[in-house]
This record gives sequence, C-alpha cells and structure tokens, in this order.
Amino acid sequence: MAFQAAVMIPSHIIKPPRLRQGDTVGVVAPASPFDMDAFERGIKSIESMGFRAAVPEELFERSGFLAGDDSHRAHLVQRFFADPNLRGIICARGGYGSVRILSLLDFKKLQKDPKVFIGFSDISVLLNTLYARCGMVTFHGPVITALGKSGDRGRESLRAVISGDQPVVVAATDGIVLKPGRAAGVVAGGNLTALCHLVGTPFTPYFGKNILFLEDVGEAPYRIDRMLIQMKMAGCFHGLSGVVLGSFVDCGDVEEIHRIVSEIFEDTGVPILTGIPAGHGEENRSLPIGLEATLDTDAMELRYHEPATS
Repeated sequence: MAFQAAVMIPSHIIKPPRLRQGDTVGVVAPASPFDMDAFERGIKSIESMGFRAAVPEELFERSGFLAGDDSHRAHLVQRFFADPNLRGIICARGGYGSVRILSLLDFKKLQKDPKVFIGFSDISVLLNTLYARCGMVTFHGPVITALGKSGDRGRESLRAVISGDQPVVVAATDGIVLKPGRAAGVVAGGNLTALCHLVGTPFTPYFGKNILFLEDVGEAPYRIDRMLIQMKMAGCFHGLSGVVLGSFVDCGDVEEIHRIVSEIFEDTGVPILTGIPAGHGEENRSLPIGLEATLDTDAMELRYHEPATS
C-alpha cells in the first residue's frame, strides 16, 4: 500500500504577464555558481532576443558549491519578484542548492507579484513549488549558462512561450510510444533527481491529475528505477494523467530506461510518450509548468490549451 503524499493542488492558476520587447529580465542564482564565459554568452543571447538583463553584483558570490549562502540566494529571488521594474526572472544555472532555500521563501508575497520564472535541472524544485504553493505558471527552459549554446530553436521556443499569444505545442518527432492513449492534465515535473529529493519534506511533490514530465542527466538506470520507486511508494504518482519523457543524457541504455518507466507506471494505465525535446540534451524546448495540456500519442505531441502568459 503506497503512502499518500500530502496533496497540494492550487485552488486557482496565476499566469504571469507576457514579456514584450525591451522588458527587463532579472538574473538570479538559487543553486550553484557558474562559469563566467557561459554566463556572458547567455546574457548576450537574452539581449539578442530583445530583452534587457538585470545582473546584480551579488549574483557572483560563492559559498563552497553554492552561489552564496542560503539566505543570500533566497533574498535575491524574493527581492526580484517584488521589483516592479522586472517583468521576468531567469536562473543563471542549476547544479544544486535550490532545495535549501525553499523554507526561506515567503510564498504568499511571491504570489502577489507573479513573474515569468525560467530554469531547469535543479531549478525544477522551484518551478514545481511555485506552482504548488502559489498556483503560478512557471517555465521549464534554458538557464543563462545553457542559453548561449541552445541554438536558434531553443531560443525561439523560449521566446514563443514567454512572449507569444498562442498555445504551445511540443512535438516528439523522434519519440516512442510506451503506452498509447490520450489524456489531459496540468503539466508538472522536470528533473527526476531534484524532484525525488523533495520526498519526505514539506514540499513533497504530488502529481495527481498531472501530465508528468521527467528528464535527467548522468544517472544510471538502476538509480532512475530507485528514484521512481521511492516516489511511487510515497504516493507522488497517485491519480496521474499521463507521462512524457524528455532527454536522459548519459543515463545508459535508453531502452532500459524505457523498460523501467513502462514497468513503474504499468498499473496506472496512463499514456506514456518519450522523445519530448526538453532537458539536458542538445535541444531544450521550453515547457510551461502548471498549465493544462493534452498528451496525444497518436499525434506524438503535447498540446497546451491556452497561452502560458496573460
């Protein structure tokens, strides 16, 4: 009998204001410090997209394997959400450390100032917690240090999601259907390792009625199995609507990963589609987190029902 995770479903969804050309985007570092060359390339990419970047001096602090101590990193996130001159926030890097600041954030205040919030990898814990605690739509997309090498398609995908007025459609052109079907639900998830480490905390994720998106990097198949089993036994997947897999880079035999995922979710009967071009792979398409979409394995796509911004 699976333990039931604490249910945290927002009573209503808040879409952040749409970004427009010339808007200023603040850069925060909730996790690890970053390579300066990659950072500077990413800033140029943001500017080439027509946005201005606000880079505070304290962004470059370091505390061991973190980009400054916990209170420093949390304060910058809180401050930038409250700043009326900023229309969006993008994370400098993932790595590790976002989980350490969750208990330091004032989610009621964050909810009052919704902004486009972008990141992936370790930032997945913030994306999903902002959705669960605030009902805020967030954005699984390139961090600054990845943006410079994401290519035109990656940048155009991000621009379309945060600035466009049309619903996002993400096709799994080279995907594989592990379980056929069609399902609707709010898209949630991200990096498996980061989300798994929330289990047993006050921020334990619950993906009931969600289409669960998962990706990872550098994790052996047995570790992927172990994390999925832990989350399943914790009740995180109870009532799930569907599963979509992004890239699993340097994670061993992809067929073995597909076998594991099929086995873990077999008893749910939900549709499962692989090959969504998002995560640590060469292409990282941007996905709104906290917004309803339809997973259609016949069409090999994830189709959102409405634009991600207002």
